[in-house]
Amino acid sequence: MSYGRRASDLAASVDSPPYASSSTVTSATMRRAPSSAQRQHTLNSQPASAYFSPIALEGNAAPQPTPDAPAHFAYSTTLRRNPEEHILSPGSERFPGIEPAGIWERLIGIVKGERARDAEAENGYALVPKPTERTAAAEWATKPASDALAYFNSSPTTGLPSSTVTALRSQYGYNEFTVSAPEPVLLKFAKTIYESPLILLLCGSALVSAVMGNIDDAVSITVAVLIVLTVGFVQERRSEKSLEALNKLVPHHCHIVRDGKSMHVLANEVVPGDIVTFSTGDRVPADIRLVSAVDLEIDESSLTGETTSRSKTVEPCGAPSNGDAYGTPMRSVEPVAMADRTCIAYMGTLVRNGRGSGVVIAIGTQTEFGIIFSMMQDVEERRTPLQRSMDELAHKLSMLSFGVIGIICLIGVLQQRSWLDMFTIGGSSSPDSFGSVSLAVAAIPEGLPIVTTVTLALGVLRMSKRKAIVKKLHSVEALGSISVICSDKTGTLTKNEQTVTELYTVDETIELDPSAGEDAMGRARRVPTAAARLSPAVRKALEIGALCNNASASRNDDGVYVGQSTDVALLNVLDAFQMPDPRPYFQRHSEKPFNSEQKYMAVSGSHANGPIVNGAPAELYYVKGSIESIVDRCKFYHVADGSTPGLDASVRGKIAGRAQTAASRGLRIIALAYGFGSVESNSAAQSRAATPAPDAPKLRQNLVFVGFAAMLDPPRRGVADAVKELRSGGVQVVMITGDAEETALSIAGKLGLGARASGCLTGAAIDSMSAQQLRERVGNVSVFARTSPKHKMAIVAAFQARGAVVAMTGDGVNDAPALKMADIGVSMGKSGTDVAKEAADVILVDDNFSTILPAVEEGKSIFHNIQNFLSFQLSTAAAALTLITLSTFFGLSNPLNAMQILFINILMDGPPSQSLGVDPVDPAVMRKPPREKDEPIISQRILYRVLFSATIIVCGTLFIYFFALSDDHMSRREQTLTFTCFVFLDLISAIQNRGLGCGLTQNRMLLTTVSVSFVSQLVLVYVPVMQAVFQTEALSLHDLALLLVLAGTSFALHEGRRRYERTLNAQESVASVVEEMA
Repeated sequence: MSYGRRASDLAASVDSPPYASSSTVTSATMRRAPSSAQRQHTLNSQPASAYFSPIALEGNAAPQPTPDAPAHFAYSTTLRRNPEEHILSPGSERFPGIEPAGIWERLIGIVKGERARDAEAENGYALVPKPTERTAAAEWATKPASDALAYFNSSPTTGLPSSTVTALRSQYGYNEFTVSAPEPVLLKFAKTIYESPLILLLCGSALVSAVMGNIDDAVSITVAVLIVLTVGFVQERRSEKSLEALNKLVPHHCHIVRDGKSMHVLANEVVPGDIVTFSTGDRVPADIRLVSAVDLEIDESSLTGETTSRSKTVEPCGAPSNGDAYGTPMRSVEPVAMADRTCIAYMGTLVRNGRGSGVVIAIGTQTEFGIIFSMMQDVEERRTPLQRSMDELAHKLSMLSFGVIGIICLIGVLQQRSWLDMFTIGGSSSPDSFGSVSLAVAAIPEGLPIVTTVTLALGVLRMSKRKAIVKKLHSVEALGSISVICSDKTGTLTKNEQTVTELYTVDETIELDPSAGEDAMGRARRVPTAAARLSPAVRKALEIGALCNNASASRNDDGVYVGQSTDVALLNVLDAFQMPDPRPYFQRHSEKPFNSEQKYMAVSGSHANGPIVNGAPAELYYVKGSIESIVDRCKFYHVADGSTPGLDASVRGKIAGRAQTAASRGLRIIALAYGFGSVESNSAAQSRAATPAPDAPKLRQNLVFVGFAAMLDPPRRGVADAVKELRSGGVQVVMITGDAEETALSIAGKLGLGARASGCLTGAAIDSMSAQQLRERVGNVSVFARTSPKHKMAIVAAFQARGAVVAMTGDGVNDAPALKMADIGVSMGKSGTDVAKEAADVILVDDNFSTILPAVEEGKSIFHNIQNFLSFQLSTAAAALTLITLSTFFGLSNPLNAMQILFINILMDGPPSQSLGVDPVDPAVMRKPPREKDEPIISQRILYRVLFSATIIVCGTLFIYFFALSDDHMSRREQTLTFTCFVFLDLISAIQNRGLGCGLTQNRMLLTTVSVSFVSQLVLVYVPVMQAVFQTEALSLHDLALLLVLAGTSFALHEGRRRYERTLNAQESVASVVEEMA
């Protein structure tokens, strides 16, 4: 991690840099100073180069990591792991309260219903940086490059002297960031226990059971807890392995100048004052004040959200002020916006065109990248809705358990029973006594955490098959609770690459659908109807676009061209028509690069098989640029070789009208033309169609217009359909982008977001609003434009304050803080940056936004399945509690013994419950609106279902109990009858608690487990060894037939309840449709 000086030190330092002002002090919360332990760890660590192969001085070949490098770095050499963050000590900042006193307080909090406070939305605004904060890049952007060079005692030609590097590194640290190391296995187990109130409650029950001598109870509960820990650990470990395979360690490297010599080093070793040189395809290693720039264009989409590359110059940004009363020049009060700092190159951005050099002004946490990274680290992780619901359930179960124990103790006192009898199973006073600890075990279904964990693990497995890596088990269910999806546009909803969607010539227009089909590399497939019959004009336009082009000659390892986005688009469109790249057969002689003043680029050269003039290949002049700069220089237009009619006013008007129509749809227009001669030549060549006079105007005013290509960053395939499905399921989808308002609205229209100008909010408008105003406004907004990371955090916080469960999707550095702040963060796997993947909860391996749709479906299905097996398990626990309470109250013999209750809770309930967790997805689930954030998992309907099922079990068991009881003493046969009756009615409850839309034979796993449980019960009754353990006796056929009749009656009653619930669901669906239509 790069440890820049603390804000207070900067302010007090005599030789502090210009950005160490009072505003720097106010931003201390945003740029966190590292702890002394972290700083010592980094300074004592080996440099990053120790973990990679030597770097070649020349070229851009990346060094290869050593086998132990992944243990020290995450994703790339930018993120260094710090194992000291996982030290388990009482003073550990990472896990406060893990000492025994803290655990006791947590247990008391569970009983009282106190939950750990989330970073709730209403307090989320405290995490959002204020717009007055200034950074090193903002300060140096308004100053000449010479000031930066002078401050750091550097030279643009010789760079820093090597003798000063050690002192600078001790002052600023390495150019990297600290992330937590993988948690040790023991710590994962400890956190699973510590962070789950239900597990804590079970552990407490096991401890009390062991102390009171009930070893069977203690062992069974401990086994249940170990199963939960093992399943959760194994599945999350599998997700980590999938993530490691997706993210190979990437070494970031660069070229710098020191002692007048060029050096090729890892980006980690760069220090402030270094001179860095870069060219097309290089990644900028730090924040840099440019000293030289030649046709330099940098892709800043990962940082600012801008889809088009930014042209860079060396001139300071902003107009200087007149100075103070003494004539001293004053810097601008208002900082230049990040996207408008044309003399700054930011860390992590990509050079798309040209070359340049500059002086490093900030590294690590002092860069714009680092500030966003620090913002992300300041955001605390939020508990998912399911975790909060399970916390609430643990509280209710604990209160119920202790309440019943209190009642039993009171009854025992009134009946003058000994305290030993009340706290032990089978106490000395009576062999039938049943203690309070056993009641606690019966009240808390030990299998519940197991079934929940396994259900979530299976959901994570299913999502991995759909190309989505879920880091934490509970995140998969949280996807089903999403009510708002805030999606970044660039790289998430769109491809983050310019794509030609329309080719225009005077006589023909070809429209290309970028989402109609792609090959394995993501490139557009050819258009079958047009490829075989291209007109000469269209073929000429495609040829000019490829020849007047500075993108790489071949594709890189990822199968894409490297270069300026429009150049790459003009090469990719060749694949759509199966045209070969003409550049290998064209010899370029000269070039006039693009600049913002002339607004065009031109090249000249000759073709290998071209025409011969005066014994030499004819030189042709190709040009591309803005429609205005090209058409004004054209006198002819191309129809075919040998046919170039004059460009009259009507044709010019036709071209201008078509270009304006395309531009109004958010398309970028690139006009294409050609002429004869050289770029440097001022003479005019003759056209073969019309014969201009030898003294015709200069070549630049005598071009032949061919056509124009219209391009945009298109929506990803399937996104529009996914948005439609999500909205039909009650999920609000909003788009957040750094692009201009017009471009954002154009893309939103294509995605079906139904955005209008009135439904678009800009970052400037957000800055002018209070938290309350933004909270009220966001509900009617579907597009946010010109936003920065702090705006995205404010938007997420505003939705959360409205009670929404928010998912944030993104791939850039600028998305990372909002990804972590949201309830669920979703990052792209291929295009996602290191920081975005670190912040996200879910990673889409194939960058397909449409994967969110099945993820939401999976989450909703899991929640409904959890409710189903909860209703089953709680009805079992409630029935057992009721039976024992009634028998104790009336002084009767206990209908069930300890081993029988444990068998019911763990072995009989476990497999059927797990089968309920894999019910097939009900199509009606997606049509239901997302559940409220604070909606309890035990809804009113689920509670009624629990009471209904428990009542049937209790009534049936009591009927058998009194039918079989012949005297005051409970014989083995009588207890076997009540035990078997309870089990049979419980299995019927399991079958009938399946999903309302699930047929009897659809869930085969449920039928299998219930059948196995049925056979197991018969084994307990009829196998001698099991009879001794469970104190059972073989039943007669008459007894068995009676139990089966009771089970059939229970099945019929449950079927009536299911039909009634389906009727209620239908009525609710009709009511919701009517409400939407109204």
